Amino acid sequence: MTSPQPAETRTHKRSPQTATLAEIAREAGVSAPTVSKVLNGRADVAPATRSRVEELLRVHGYRRRRAEATRSPLIDLVFHELESAWAMEVIRGVENVARDAGLSVVLSESAGRLTPGRTWADQVAARRPHGVILVLSGLDESQRALLTSRSIPFVVMDPAGDPGADVPSIGATNWQGGLAATRHLVDLGHTRIGAISGPTRMMCSRARVDGYRAALETAGLPVDPGLIVTGDFHHEAGYRQGLELLRRPDRPTAVFAGNDLQALGLYEAARELGLRIPQDLSVVRVSTIAAGCRVWVGRPPLTDALRHVGLMEMAEAAARLVLDLGRDDGSAAATRVELATSLEVRSSTAAPPAH
Repeated sequence: MTSPQPAETRTHKRSPQTATLAEIAREAGVSAPTVSKVLNGRADVAPATRSRVEELLRVHGYRRRRAEATRSPLIDLVFHELESAWAMEVIRGVENVARDAGLSVVLSESAGRLTPGRTWADQVAARRPHGVILVLSGLDESQRALLTSRSIPFVVMDPAGDPGADVPSIGATNWQGGLAATRHLVDLGHTRIGAISGPTRMMCSRARVDGYRAALETAGLPVDPGLIVTGDFHHEAGYRQGLELLRRPDRPTAVFAGNDLQALGLYEAARELGLRIPQDLSVVRVSTIAAGCRVWVGRPPLTDALRHVGLMEMAEAAARLVLDLGRDDGSAAATRVELATSLEVRSSTAAPPAH
């Protein structure tokens, strides 16, 4: 007579689709109501019990059936860093779509971290929103598993790092933006072109600089590491790094900046050093973040390499995608959407000054 298989072996051979709350509860050594409390984000569960149940939900690939997953009329919008210079455009875009769907928007911030904290994930599980949109941020494996088990769809907007093949995301063609900006400057006759990138940990920053390198190499121009400086997408970084580039004895005759704030800082550095734009220095922006027209009064309007991708439009697309995933009960294949871009030439770029 064949002895029965150990419980552990039977568990891992079971199809994820056949796992029920009762079976997960039995394996965890708890009651079915306790598993339900974990699924609903209730606080009255011991941390060790919660961790054990969450791990079993992940191992079994458990996903709540739609009938079980009564959703709150909300979309959770999570910012890597909440700043009025650009966050309002994202908020407006998400609210435009949410309003049409009869939903409200909940805001939170991950305080500069690339992933929100565990407390946030538990709160989202308790709220049971229609979906989650993360801006310049992401989720770790346990957070993805938690949301998936609750049938809460999520989308990463302009991801900071590689979101993974199984994570829906939406962004701009950042590599193409860096390529187009640099080619424009090369076509004008510039051979020494600087770059003020965003943080290297952000995928959009790396992609833009890769496009910059590709344009120089294709044109047969050397890539000088000394002309590539790293900022943080803030005004002060554009000013500080701009001074560093423009004080070089072999300074660049053109620079592309990672966003409007860094471009503004670069303008300030150029003015302080007595350089005119575009007569002495050409500047191009490689950014999806469009600052209001008021900030450019009295300054040459920026040539823009990602002109047709506004943050509001990208946010609207992210909101529509997360709602579409929710209508499919979160089971649709992961999607990477890249919005098309083009170069718009304005008066901040010109041929380099004659030597």
